[in-house]
Amino acid sequence: MKTIFNEIVHIMNNDYAGWKDKAGCDRPEEFRRRMEESGELSNKQFQEIVEEYLLDFNDRHVFFIGENAGEEKAQTLGFKVRRYDDRLYVTEVDAETQLQTGMSFVSVGGLTISELKEKHHRLLNENHPEREKWILVLLQYAEGELDDGNEIRSFSFGSYDKTQFVPTYSVKKVSDDTLLMTMTDFMNPDAISQMVEENKELLDTTDKWIIDMRVNNGGSDSSFHSLFPYLFPEEGFELSDPEDKMLMNCTEASAQRVIPELEAMLEQTEDKQARFVLNIFKREWDRNRGKGFVEFDFSELAGGETFVKGSKHPARIIVMTDVMCGSSGDSFVELAKKSSKVTIIGRATLGVNDYANLVSAKWEEGFELMYPSSRLSRIDKGEGMTGIGIRPHIHIPWTPEHLKEDVDLKKAFELLANPKNVEVN
Repeated sequence: MKTIFNEIVHIMNNDYAGWKDKAGCDRPEEFRRRMEESGELSNKQFQEIVEEYLLDFNDRHVFFIGENAGEEKAQTLGFKVRRYDDRLYVTEVDAETQLQTGMSFVSVGGLTISELKEKHHRLLNENHPEREKWILVLLQYAEGELDDGNEIRSFSFGSYDKTQFVPTYSVKKVSDDTLLMTMTDFMNPDAISQMVEENKELLDTTDKWIIDMRVNNGGSDSSFHSLFPYLFPEEGFELSDPEDKMLMNCTEASAQRVIPELEAMLEQTEDKQARFVLNIFKREWDRNRGKGFVEFDFSELAGGETFVKGSKHPARIIVMTDVMCGSSGDSFVELAKKSSKVTIIGRATLGVNDYANLVSAKWEEGFELMYPSSRLSRIDKGEGMTGIGIRPHIHIPWTPEHLKEDVDLKKAFELLANPKNVEVN
């Protein structure tokens, strides 16, 4: 574990795309000392130490995974919460059958929610309640005080094996002239290409779209290339911005890790456009390995053109977003926001693409570190998205009312029916 920790420190100070920006931010000696004082560590204890070390980099695009690392299975509370005022509202329930959405916790571990936030401010590390991730905090406690709608009572937290995420890629007609598209990630370019192909007639003829991106776990930007023409007006749009560059930190170590992953993705991908993009990434990693920060040559994308021709249908698109949309989800929303026929509503996205294009370092013990290899030049101008996300045109504050009805979807229909009567933030 000492060896693995030292390798992680080396990666974060050499291969990670933010190492120059964040030089000196980490405190490896403190965590080495903690490991020495703790004696023999379980896999779970080691993972917790590494995760706390990584917090100093303030990058939600860095992950340390230990789910297959021996004796402990990944655990969850079986529900999700969101803070509103001084309560944590249950927003989603899976394994924990004693809870229902709309119930709320008024205290946890004998602390009010405000006190809990202050105690764990480093772990929460967000500027708005809508953006806070509370589950890692709650996992440290055994019980809380629950308002179940009838009374406030003690509630003991359970521990459940994590359930496997089941993605959704769907298109359905919700009125005569409106369809609803849902994409919960961009991990599977073939599935999204199939969704587009199977619904092509509906997509080509429906005048109004609502795209639900409130939960999108990211993946590959190549997955949504087939949607480009629909997003933009007929006159088209210039995608390139000469002032906004993406530099890849092409260290030899990262090249050795990422090229086999790209080859594996190519073996599993049939979609022609996605394969084209993956092959370009693989070629550029091969050409630039060991060179440090370089700009990849993507001039072949779109046939060497960065001007995208749009389509007549749809005429209007509403994209619903939230903080559970990140990585390639960020990319999709940012791209869509540039189109004159798109209106973004909801809450800002997660905003993790200042540093992106993840590379995985894996150890035989079952541990895996995922770290970004690319850096956006906009950071130098103070225009990064960390802690901010891609802001919507129309911010719809999250309130417990969202648990009673789909407030965002209601607003989307209102906008499509009366586009001139709704004020944009």
